[in-house]
Amino acid sequence: MDSSTPTRGQIERALSQRIQALYRNQLEHQPSRISCQIFDEKVTIILEDSITQPEQLLVNTGQEELAQEVRSEIDEALKPQIQSIIEEIVGVGVVDLLSNAKLD
Repeated sequence: MDSSTPTRGQIERALSQRIQALYRNQLEHQPSRISCQIFDEKVTIILEDSITQPEQLLVNTGQEELAQEVRSEIDEALKPQIQSIIEEIVGVGVVDLLSNAKLD
């Protein structure tokens, strides 16, 4: 085994770190935790506390629908960058990228 080939754990850690940096740089928000797992041909990324302060403000003032719209737009805007990070670190093309966020 080549010692320069990263382990699955190293790849998952690198994904977590890069996605955390993306959120910090693009949204000035840092999720409390990011978990990445690689399963055969799938990558699962879970972000905890990814809702930004403006989204939380909307939820707190009874504007959940608008907050959900904002979240959807943010997810769409970040998709190409997240896809690029995954492709760069994992070394394979992304076929599909699904996301879902809960505001509570």
